[in-house]
Amino acid sequence: MRVIDSHTEGEPTRVILSGGPDLGAGSLAERAARLGRDHADFCASVVQEPRGSDALIGALLVPPSRPDCAAGVIYFNTVGNLGMCGHASIGTAVTLAHLGRIAPGLHGLETPVGVVEVALHSDHEASITNVESYRLHKDVTVEVDGLGAVKGDIAYGGNWFFLSRDLPCALDYANLRHLNDATLRIRAALEAQGWTGSCGAWIDHIILLGPSDTADARNYVLCPGGSHDRSPCGTGSSALLACMAADGQLGEGEAWVQESIIGSQYRLHFRRGSEGGVIPTIRGRAWVMAEADLCFAPTDPYAAGIRAAADPPREGCRRPQTRAPAP
Repeated sequence: MRVIDSHTEGEPTRVILSGGPDLGAGSLAERAARLGRDHADFCASVVQEPRGSDALIGALLVPPSRPDCAAGVIYFNTVGNLGMCGHASIGTAVTLAHLGRIAPGLHGLETPVGVVEVALHSDHEASITNVESYRLHKDVTVEVDGLGAVKGDIAYGGNWFFLSRDLPCALDYANLRHLNDATLRIRAALEAQGWTGSCGAWIDHIILLGPSDTADARNYVLCPGGSHDRSPCGTGSSALLACMAADGQLGEGEAWVQESIIGSQYRLHFRRGSEGGVIPTIRGRAWVMAEADLCFAPTDPYAAGIRAAADPPREGCRRPQTRAPAP
């Protein structure tokens, strides 16, 4: 299996060039559903240990169904499919440029949640225009074991997020363990208390927001597999823009600099969407780190990854068609 590894502002992406499963014809959403349903071993073998890690996102290149797109791409992590991934879209664009498949300019990436426009600025920098993002619920309060009442918004940016400014500690890299524990507790509380995204989708990302001396804000982002996002999180930043726009805190076209827990940054702005949300643009940098062939020995007991006995992947409804009422 031929792959290229990159990182976007610190967060890794593994683009699969060849050796993936045959997903047949149909839309990207249909092919992504087949990947998650019928090829869990393939996904696990690419991103889970010993070849991967909880932070790694897989990006399977597939033929686009639309002629105006440079590539089709299906994203997945150690838990299951992702509807969209901002950092991986930037990483995929830089990888396609590394391969000579695209040049600086505008390009389309077809994803399961829609076409993402990519502006390649240079060999190492790109902007993505994400799918329409919106806030579903404002000021949701959940009772969290060990933390008490935590208030935040539930919003969609290509994935589902709970965003809160109620911090258990300072957003410092030295506090990673405490932040990880707190966000895992918040996610468990949301699930136990019946909060979901549209169509009953699992809220699999948690964002804690705080001040920064070098950007407009700093965040810690819990990812579905239990790791943290090293980048400022593209889909999470999209969800944040939707919340800020809804509250009148940021205007159309105004710039926002979002910083990650490791200090890397995205530059953001938005325009108004057609369905009441916002169309976010995220600009960041990525670098190719490796070109490799993954090997799968038939005698390797962990050829399909190291997986704990756990619940099956939760697919949810990744592209909401309606806005569900509060539970």
